[in-house]
Order: sequence, then C-alpha cells, then structure tokens
Amino acid sequence: MVRDIKMFQNKIILGDCLKIMESIPDDSMDMTFADPPFNLKKKYNHYEDTKEKEEYLQWCNEWMSEMVRITKPSGSIFVHNIPRWLSHFAEHLNKIAYFRHWISWDSGGAPMGKTLLPNHYGILYYTKSKSYKDFKFYDIRYPHPRCRLCKEFLKDYGGKKDQAHGFGPLLSDVWSDIHRIRHKKRRDEHPCQLPVLLLERLILMTTDEGDVVFDPFVGTGTTAVAAKRLGRKYIGIDIDPQYVKITEKNLKQTEETKINGFHVSIYLGKIRTMRDKDFKAIWGNKNSDIKLFGDRQHKLSSAIDLERSLILPRAYP
Repeated sequence: MVRDIKMFQNKIILGDCLKIMESIPDDSMDMTFADPPFNLKKKYNHYEDTKEKEEYLQWCNEWMSEMVRITKPSGSIFVHNIPRWLSHFAEHLNKIAYFRHWISWDSGGAPMGKTLLPNHYGILYYTKSKSYKDFKFYDIRYPHPRCRLCKEFLKDYGGKKDQAHGFGPLLSDVWSDIHRIRHKKRRDEHPCQLPVLLLERLILMTTDEGDVVFDPFVGTGTTAVAAKRLGRKYIGIDIDPQYVKITEKNLKQTEETKINGFHVSIYLGKIRTMRDKDFKAIWGNKNSDIKLFGDRQHKLSSAIDLERSLILPRAYP
C-alpha cells in the first residue's frame, strides 16, 4: 500500500528495502543514492554477501528499478560500486533512465594478484529526465590542490596563475581529493563505510535545501548525516537493527554547516565542496572583486554554528 511520503521523511527505517520501497509513492524523491553490498563475501550481521552472479544482478535490478520509479523527474539517481558490477548496472539503467556520468572516485586500493591495481570505485549518475532543462544540476568547486610545504598550486597554469579561480577548479568526473575511511577509530562498526564528504558533494550538486534524499542501504548513516548537514530531508533504510541505532546516534550529533546562509561541505575546519554560484556570497566580498588568494589556504576555525557566528575563511601562511 502506497503511503504519504511525509510518513517516511527524516526517518531511518528498519527492514527489507524492496518491501519498504513498494509503499513509497512514484516521483517523490529528489535524489536517490545506493551503496549496496558488493557481493565480495564481506561480513555483515544480517545479510549474506555471497549470492550467485545472476541472483545478485537480478536483486540489484529490482531495487534500481524502484529507485528510478520513486525519483522525481527533476531528480538524480546515483549507484556506487566496483567497476565489475557497475558495467552490469549500467546495462539495466540505460533502459529505464538517462546516463549522465560514470564518476571515478580515486580512493586507493590493494594488490590482488595478476591484475591491474584496482584503484577506483565508480558512481553511476543517471537522471529520470532526458533534457538538461528538466533536472537539477549545479556546478561544483573544490579547493586547488596545493603543495603541503610551500602551499603553491600543484597544477601548472602555464603563466596564467593570476587567472585561476579564487577557491578552486570546477569539478570533473574524476575525484581524487576525497579519501576512504581507513582507520578503525574514525569509522563506525561497518565493513564498507563511505566518507560524508562524498555524499555531501553529490547532494550539493543535484539538490536544493529542503529536498528529500533517499538511501535504501543507509548502513551507519553517511547519506542521512550528509543530508542533514546540508539542510535536506532524508529517508534511510537498513536491514540491520544495529546499523539503524548507530545511524540514529550519528544524526543526533549532526548540525547544519552554513556560511553566510549557504550550505557547504566542511572537513577538519576547511571547505571541501561549494557551489560555484554561492562563491561570492560565501566569501563575503562586498565589492564582488574576487581575486586569487595567492599562495595561502583558507581555514575555518569552527565547523559548528557557522551561520550564526558568521565565521569567514581566514588565511594562514
């Protein structure tokens, strides 16, 4: 039975995602994101990660079809996985949605014998609408990669350094500035936890404040936490009661991150992702005379209650 979408908003639901998604209305989510089990024999508490290939792909096709169904015509669909499975996923999604990008997340890997070093995960990016006029998309900027010692740009601008953007370049489909959570002390009790920064980037790129973000495999809450930090509503599903409890705990500790009224992605006191259209307002330059900030980086002294205290980026040598 289809229910009112408001019954699901800002909730983490315990259960099987396929059964729960059946009761979610068509065209009701602004962004859907899935990071399913990779079928690599990972140890989960309430899921067997050892399906036969055809069984696994059939199961994935079912929840992907549901994701497309519940996504709004103006919305976006993202699926994160390893290239081995994404090639199959794309074959199915190409029949029911419109391909936009294969985002390559350069996250580092480990040798696996006689093969190339697997050094990236992929994120399939699809939309429900064909025309670029009918779905949401915002240009995104990230900080200029710099030398840790001298703080100079790593990229050679060929004598045109003074023309470089004051914050950083526009985002491409290769992301190498966001890293996996490797240390146990920085991660929850989950075998495949994604960094919040990754989801914040996708959310800033394709949604507006107040939009609804959905994750059928929410795990310990990365997607929900990112959505809440950026002023979006969230709906998460997981089959493991322990993960649901951890997610709810993480959400209670989550606050919005804003500067001058605009949401940004922040890590360790530094802005890691912002919308291009928000740059001037975030930087607070009254004369709108945005210039290159030389060989300095910009650091926020606090990532909490930024809007109220109006803490602006401060330069340090």
